[in-house]
Amino acid sequence: MSNAVTRIPAAPSAQALQHFEAGFAFETDCWDTHDALQQGDPGFVLVDARSPAHYARGHVPGAVNLPHGKIVESRLADYPAGTLFVVYCAGPHCNGAARAAVRLARLGRPVKLMAGGITGWLDEGFELAVDAGHG
Repeated sequence: MSNAVTRIPAAPSAQALQHFEAGFAFETDCWDTHDALQQGDPGFVLVDARSPAHYARGHVPGAVNLPHGKIVESRLADYPAGTLFVVYCAGPHCNGAARAAVRLARLGRPVKLMAGGITGWLDEGFELAVDAGHG
């Protein structure tokens, strides 16, 4: 019986393996990001690509606020050229992280997207940091 799932056959296993393995070069998840942040020097800069107001109301501890529209070379001057950036925004309903990733990639910076953003972070049971006066 044909349905929307089976109508188009799955890719051959070798092609599926290549596709899914390649995804790890572009994305990470909240759990792995959290685990890396616990190590003290995670090897990346975590970027909250939302507005300063949203960042102040709650962000991933250790993240820097760099709204996607403000990502320009001069704002990255303090980071060596090979610095890996991991970007996030509100969650799967938001494309701010993808916009930030595009801007960083256009500037020649290594970048990954933290899948799930704030929504995923909270779904994993992790806490947010809140700036004074916004709690």
